[in-house]
Parts: sequence; C-alpha cells; structure tokens
Amino acid sequence: MIKNFWSDSYIRYLLLPLSLAYGLISNLVRLSYRIGLRKVWRAPVPVVVIGNITVGGSGKTPLVIWLVLALQNRGIQVGVVLRGYKGKAGTYPFLVTKDTKAHQAGDEAVLIYQRTHAVVGVSPTRKKAIEAVLSHSAVDIIITDDGLQHYALARDIEIVVIDGERRFGNGWWLPVGPMRELKSRLDSVTAIIANGGEPLPGELAMHLTPGLAVNLKSGQQKSVKELNNIVAIAGIGNPERFFNTLYTHGVRPLKTVSFADHQNYNSLNLNALTALGQTLLMTEKDAVKVCSFSEAHWWYLPVNAVLPSIAAKQLLTIICAVILSAS
Repeated sequence: MIKNFWSDSYIRYLLLPLSLAYGLISNLVRLSYRIGLRKVWRAPVPVVVIGNITVGGSGKTPLVIWLVLALQNRGIQVGVVLRGYKGKAGTYPFLVTKDTKAHQAGDEAVLIYQRTHAVVGVSPTRKKAIEAVLSHSAVDIIITDDGLQHYALARDIEIVVIDGERRFGNGWWLPVGPMRELKSRLDSVTAIIANGGEPLPGELAMHLTPGLAVNLKSGQQKSVKELNNIVAIAGIGNPERFFNTLYTHGVRPLKTVSFADHQNYNSLNLNALTALGQTLLMTEKDAVKVCSFSEAHWWYLPVNAVLPSIAAKQLLTIICAVILSAS
C-alpha cells in the first residue's frame, strides 16, 4: 500500500513540507558530526557499516551473515552490533546467547547469532554495543547491521545495499518517498550492493537463493517443492521478495499473507491462517519469533546471499586491507 502511495498518489505531495523538513534535519545532523559540533566515537577496531538509504527491506541482514561467515572462514574474529529494533530487553547493552529470545534482542540479532555464532551485541547506542562485544572477545572487526545514518559512530567502511528492482522509488525523502537520504549519498560510500535486478556501473551484484525448508517443530529439512498446500507468510521489509522467490523456484502457494516488518505473532493468529492439511511457510526472520510455540505443519525457508566471485573477492579484499592496516 505504501509503495503505491509513493508511486501513484498525488496526495503525497501534500506532505512535501514534511519531506523537505526531514531532508533538512537529516543533512544538518550529518553536518554537525562532520564539522565537530557533535562528538564522533571511534572504536579501537575497524567498523563496517552495512545500511541503506531507503526504508523497507533491501537485504542487509543476509549480506551481514554472508560477510561474517566469509571473514570467519579466513580466520578473522568478527563482532556484530545492532540496535535491536522491536526488542525490549531489561537492560542494555547485552550480548545475544543461545537462550536469547527475539522479543528481547529483535529478530535480526537472534537470526545473525544463530547463523554465524559470532559475538552479537545489542544496544540502541552502537558505542555501548561495541564496548560490550570488545569486553567479551578480542575481535578483529565490528560489523553493524544498519546504522548508516548513526553518525555518532565513526566507520572505516560503508556498504549500502539497495533493492536492485525497486531501487529508489520516486527519489523523495520520507514521507513523500522512500528515501532516508538522497541518492547522492552513494557518492561517498565504499561499496554499493544491488540485491537483485541488474547492477548499474559501479555496483556489485548480489542475489538471494533459498536453502532447504526447515520444519520448526522437528528440524526436518526438505526441498520447498516437496511441501504441499502451502500458505506463505512474510513479516519482512519487502514481503513480495519472499513470495517471488517461491514463484521463481516453481512453488505456487494457495495464498500469500504479508505482515509488517518485525511483526509479532502468536499461536492463535498464525493457526487461523491454515486449514487441516495445509502447510504454513514463513521466512527465517519470522521463524526466530515463533519457535517457542511452533506447530508440526510450520516450516521456514532460509535464504542466503550470493555474490559473484569477482564481487565477493573485491569486497573481501577491501575489508581485509582495512583490518591489516589497523593491526
């Protein structure tokens, strides 16, 4: 609905003063850090920020997971920090463990920990999250999932992930359009990753590929094509991307249901979506929030970021060079 509002509705231009105010404040905040009016904190290890300049899902978290695993395979110790969006912990900062629930740390923090077993720190203040990680482990580098606009944190590398199909919509700042910052912000970042679609000159390609479907109750794995009578749900920034992944791989759900990003679920509202003999299929990001009350007919489909070898080598070379220079 909001996508149609940005592309089709002329009513959105009534919000133009708010959009201009948003852009002005955003630029003034960034400028205040650049000229020293506000203090910027630099971590004792290199920091990589993976973010975006638009709202909505662009594929940041799958890229974070890919990058953490790729660096770990090279013997590099990686720490990850997040603000813990939608999480409600008793105290901050804190480190994610195997017992941490999504309602405490946020779904993305739990997902990254489960997939990588890296040290994951959570706090609305990235500085405190990084300090918690460093107090626990001697990591070589910090990766922050989101935080491109968190200018209180100095960063050595900025990686922006864009939706290669939706790209920048109408190009306007919020709320008239989807932009947190204008496209010109890309001129100052280290790398631009285009998730899906055709990358433009200067962009590195990435796409998401599904793994085996996993049963939330038993842990059984099988091809998603072997599941019957699927009802597919997605509570992510761009639910259509998940549904299109299914279509691309020959899966035709009985119906698809979109939820808001970081949607909270309960057993009652999820069970109401399926009838007897039907399968509920969700994203891995949804699954980390419902595993404690899962049913035998609930499955999730993990997706993995895939970068062409040249793009992967280029990105890892840049990051490893920064680590080496800091050591």
